[in-house]
Amino acid sequence: MLSEARKRAGLTQAALAKKVGVHQVTIARIESGARHPSMTLLQRIARALGVPLAELLG
Repeated sequence: MLSEARKRAGLTQAALAKKVGVHQVTIARIESGARHPSMTLLQRIARALGVPLAELLG
């Protein structure tokens, strides 16, 4: 769901990471399921993508 929202927003993993303030590898790990982000980080990602948090929790 995160990768779909990111692509709809026209952002690369690196661009999203920069907007959120994390490393690109963090976004990649979240998208692959290798990392489970905190609710705070998910909220920051949702804001950066301009989507409701519920969309990322899907």
